[in-house]
Amino acid sequence: MGEPVTVNIPHKLGLAEAKNRIGSGIHTLSDIIPGASLTDHHWEGDHLHFTLEAVGQRIVSDMHVREDEVYAVLDLPPMLAMFANKIKAKLQKEAPKMLE
Repeated sequence: MGEPVTVNIPHKLGLAEAKNRIGSGIHTLSDIIPGASLTDHHWEGDHLHFTLEAVGQRIVSDMHVREDEVYAVLDLPPMLAMFANKIKAKLQKEAPKMLE
């Protein structure tokens, strides 16, 4: 069984601007996991669904963009679950940069 990693990223940009900045910075998400690449992403309303691939593993993820925060969930496969704490720490550090 996998390990979901969740992070809340507060912001003061409003919904539209937060979505715009995330859309422009989506490519930086692959930096969160060494060797990962962004293989798919699409918007459904205020939800960004994206897939990262690393070491032959798929990480199905999404971001729920709200007026004052972004709620991110990365569903790590079992092979990467042992790195959940490190991935969460890096996500907390790097993801807010997409909103700058």
